[in-house]
Amino acid sequence: MNSRILIAYFSASGVTAKAAEEIAAAVGGDLYEIVPAQRYTAADLDWTDKRSRSTAEMSDAACRPQIAGALPDLSGYDVVFIGFPVWWYVEPRIVDTFLESCDFSGKTIIPFATSGGSGISGAEKSMKSLCPSAKFVRGKLVNAGAGAWAKTVV
Repeated sequence: MNSRILIAYFSASGVTAKAAEEIAAAVGGDLYEIVPAQRYTAADLDWTDKRSRSTAEMSDAACRPQIAGALPDLSGYDVVFIGFPVWWYVEPRIVDTFLESCDFSGKTIIPFATSGGSGISGAEKSMKSLCPSAKFVRGKLVNAGAGAWAKTVV
């Protein structure tokens, strides 16, 4: 396993987890799941409900949900793939918590996302503003073919 590549991901329904596992298998990287301290329920994820947890979080740009467990030690990694489902055209706030809690100085970040219809460009812009000392490689929606794509960018 290549200890210089980390695949960090948040998956609300399991779709992004599958893409992360495919990427890890393809590039030989280590996996780290971004797990919220308070797990999301189906009701929390109901984006059509203006009172749902996900809607409330995404309506507040300063919201930073807590992460359960220890954060990864990034000192042994050069490249960090960061995966997530696209929520409201950007990354979920729990991913922002992760980005702001780790030191990405000198690291290469490669975003990947799953989505039913939104693009990744809004998330890339947001992530770059949160990690100005990192180098970014253009990300991709990986609803299929995540492993094949990952091999082309590392």
